Amino acid sequence: MSTGEELLDALNKRSKHSQYQSLPDSLTALLGGGKVAAKGRYEKERMEYILKKIRIAGRSVVDVGGNTGYFTFEAVKAGALSVRYYEGNREHAGFVRLAASELHMSEKIRVSNEYMQFEPGSTERCGVMLLLNVLHHLGDDFGDGAISMGKAKLSMIEKLNALKESVSIMVFQLGFNWKGKTGQCLFDNGTKKEMIEFIREGTDGSWEITDTGIAVKKGGGIVYEDLSRSNEARDDSLGEFLNRPIFIMKSKGTVK
Repeated sequence: MSTGEELLDALNKRSKHSQYQSLPDSLTALLGGGKVAAKGRYEKERMEYILKKIRIAGRSVVDVGGNTGYFTFEAVKAGALSVRYYEGNREHAGFVRLAASELHMSEKIRVSNEYMQFEPGSTERCGVMLLLNVLHHLGDDFGDGAISMGKAKLSMIEKLNALKESVSIMVFQLGFNWKGKTGQCLFDNGTKKEMIEFIREGTDGSWEITDTGIAVKKGGGIVYEDLSRSNEARDDSLGEFLNRPIFIMKSKGTVK
C-alpha cells in the first residue's frame, strides 16, 4: 500500500465526525487531490482570520478536538514551536499521527487520543489554545451525560475560565445547539448577540476579548471580518455554522 493509499484508508474510517474537516494542501496532494471527500467547515477562512490577529510563530499551541488536524498542521506551517493535538476519536487521532509522520512533523506534533480535561492544572502551559466548536458537545462527546442544559452552560463557562492560568491566548468558537442538536438551542433566539453577551459576561475577570470574527459573504466567498454593526445580526442565509463568532481572548490569569 502506498503512502497516499494508507493515509486515505485512515481518513475514510467512519466515525461520528467523518469528513467534517477539510485538509491542508500538503495532505491533499499526498492523498491524490480529488480522492478527498471532506467538505470542510471553512477552515482556511477561519485560519486566515486567526493569523491576522495573533502570532503563532515561536509559540506552543494546543489544538483541542482537532479532528483530522487542519489547524494542527497549519499551526506548524505558521511556525509553532510545538502543537499538542487532543482528539478523543481514535480514527482521527490515528490519521493525524500517520499524516504527521509523512509530513515530517512528528517532532513538533504530539498526538493525544483523549478528551482534554478542562480542570485547573490539567493542561500544560501554552501560548495559544485552539478550542474550536468543542464545548457545546459537553454532556455528549464528553462530560456527564445526565447534566441539564442550564448546568451545561454554567459548566462550559467554568471550563473555559479554568484555562486562564495555563493559556495565554485563547481562540474559541461555540455552537448554538447543545450536543449539536437543533432542538436544543443554548440561547432563546439563537442569535450572535446572545452568544457574544454570554461569552463576554461569563468570562469577565478571566479573559479579555480582543477580537471577534464574524463570517460574511464577500466576493463570491466567505471571509471573517471584525464584529461591527453591519454584521452583528444573525444571517440565516449563511447557516448555523457560519453564524458562530470566532473569539480571540487574552488571559487575565497568571500564565507567562
